[in-house]
Amino acid sequence: MKDYSVIVGPVDTEKSNLQKDMLNKVTFEVANTANRIQIRKAVENIFDVQVASVRTIRVKGKFKRRGRILGKRKDWKKAIVTLMPGQRIKFFEGA
Repeated sequence: MKDYSVIVGPVDTEKSNLQKDMLNKVTFEVANTANRIQIRKAVENIFDVQVASVRTIRVKGKFKRRGRILGKRKDWKKAIVTLMPGQRIKFFEGA
């Protein structure tokens, strides 16, 4: 897999912002087929940082109803990437 096809985009929630500020962890939505090694290499190559660890979570899509019609949101995969001390990603800093 190419680096840019592994990482789908950032996850911007209150919890991910607190983790970024306090614990130096950033959260990404990643491809369902990506593993931890591919995610680590992609983050290191794209953002030019050193990664300490990667945790992955499969998020199940919620069922949503619209009148009589029942639908389901897609399942997706989330990766919480812990950066080495002193490393920052400028994309998340607003610079």
